[in-house]
Amino acid sequence: MTYNKPIRRIAIVGTGVIGASWAAQYLARGFDVVATDPAPNAEANLRKYVDEAWELLTSIGLSAGASRDRLNFTTNLQQALANADLVQENGPERPDFKIKLYTDMDEATPVDSIIASSSSGITPSVMQSKCQHPERVVVGHPFNPPHIIPLVEVVGGAKTSPEAIKQAMTFYSSIGKKAIHVRKELPGHVANRLQAALYREMLYLIEQGVLSVEETDAAVCYGPGLRWGVMGQSLQWHVGGGAGGINHFMDHLMDPLTGMMKSLGNPQVTPQLKQTIIDGVTREAESRSVDELAQEENKLIVGYLALRAKANHGQTELRDQKKRGHYKSLIAAASLGAVIIMLYLFRSVIFPNYAGLVVALCCVAIGLFLVRGVIHMLLDFDKVEEAEINKKESIDLPLEANAVVQETGISPQT
Repeated sequence: MTYNKPIRRIAIVGTGVIGASWAAQYLARGFDVVATDPAPNAEANLRKYVDEAWELLTSIGLSAGASRDRLNFTTNLQQALANADLVQENGPERPDFKIKLYTDMDEATPVDSIIASSSSGITPSVMQSKCQHPERVVVGHPFNPPHIIPLVEVVGGAKTSPEAIKQAMTFYSSIGKKAIHVRKELPGHVANRLQAALYREMLYLIEQGVLSVEETDAAVCYGPGLRWGVMGQSLQWHVGGGAGGINHFMDHLMDPLTGMMKSLGNPQVTPQLKQTIIDGVTREAESRSVDELAQEENKLIVGYLALRAKANHGQTELRDQKKRGHYKSLIAAASLGAVIIMLYLFRSVIFPNYAGLVVALCCVAIGLFLVRGVIHMLLDFDKVEEAEINKKESIDLPLEANAVVQETGISPQT
């Protein structure tokens, strides 16, 4: 079975926070969306969420055909799935519920349509276990909220077709998501496991009285968190290795880091520690509601992504300008070479007395010009690459950038 048919109509199963965010994302990308959820007031809550998200989505940029009018709602699961080209499921995180839901969805969805789950922890092999067509079941796990955060983890189960995984990766990438293929099933997939690993050490530091809750959060978001938004940790170690890069890091810095790993803690999550976290977070939030904090976070993330896109565009433009300059130099050299050839062919007519000397001087000139151009091109490309790396590896922000960070929380480094 192939799964490369055009995707135009998407069914959203479950319209809680994740499902509603997915609906907003797909509408903004110009798809027809039909949503279904048996909960009371589900349609009203969904449309309210989409309306509130639309302003931010508009600032990000809407695709051709994007419209909230393309959203339809029904409480009938079979009706929602009957003509769906892709299903994005967002039901409760209970294995027994998922198994039953996927059996029902499998029966109602066209056989050549992918069924993707937003599940953050249940593996696809569990969900597809009772399906008649398990080969089209994948996990397409977003980071919340999906209409803002680019990451999507694509995971196949034991019975998932490679073609279905390929199509899911292609589809998510086509709508601007950063899709990664998780090649082995793990509880929590990948990104949540990374979060859990970091939070375990944060809890340990709080438990041991090393830092307060607020200070622990600050250590993350004002330190490595800023850099993680630019590049992943392994690439950061490449930058941290200096001129020797990742090879130097592995030879000289990995052993001390390994020793530090052995000292990482394993906190006892007691009721007392939980209350300590609650009290600290309450102080951090001050009088801001959860919704206000979420809106603030979303706006800052959108601003950061815009800065990152602008920086990437600028680097591409710089590289293109350099290439155009080199091409012009080579064209000029070729033109001068053509002139030299003409002078040589007609030397006896143009320079009857000094033909040999003129040609020799011209040949020396063109040779020096070509050598200079080639050396300049090679060195300049190296400088461009070095400048891009140095731009990313800068740790201390300039004074004007510090002002932006203090005001917005976004690093202009990107």
